[in-house]
Order: sequence, then C-alpha cells, then structure tokens
Amino acid sequence: MKGYCYILTNKNKTVLYIGATNDLQRRVEEHKNGKYSNSFSKRYNCFLLVYFEEFDTIKDAFEREKQLKAGNRKRKEGLINSVNPEWKDLSLKW
Repeated sequence: MKGYCYILTNKNKTVLYIGATNDLQRRVEEHKNGKYSNSFSKRYNCFLLVYFEEFDTIKDAFEREKQLKAGNRKRKEGLINSVNPEWKDLSLKW
C-alpha cells in the first residue's frame, strides 16, 4: 500500500503541518473540512497542500514524516520552494 508524506500551511503561510497517510486526497479533504475539531491543523487553519512525497509503503511515509518534523523551518521551506516556489495549493489540481 502506497504512503504519502505531506506539508500543509495556512493562508498566511505562517504555520506548517506535517503528516503522513495512505490516501492523500481523502486526508487533505478531511483537513479542509475540519473533520477533527481539536486538531492542530484545524486550530491553525492549515488546509493548503504545499508539498507531498509518495512512497511505496506507509511505513516509509511515516519515517519521512518523523524526519521532516525533526528538521528546522528553514529546511522545510527550502523543500517546499524546490517544487512549489509560489506555495500554491497543490490539491486544487484534483
């Protein structure tokens, strides 16, 4: 089963949320619809998908999630800028 590691941000691009899932489209929709009312992404309005990676297994996606969470913000911004310099919502293409 494939896995995805992803980064969401808010409209002001001041907060970054990093997650992993086996169904990226479903999970992003859950974020956008505020499915979990007490979650970090809901509290800080993180619903713009600005970065994601696809993996062969969900285990690999969770490992990458841990790796990204351990890094500093400058490194995360560099990663986003390398593939999405305008920080556009990538889920709008769906």
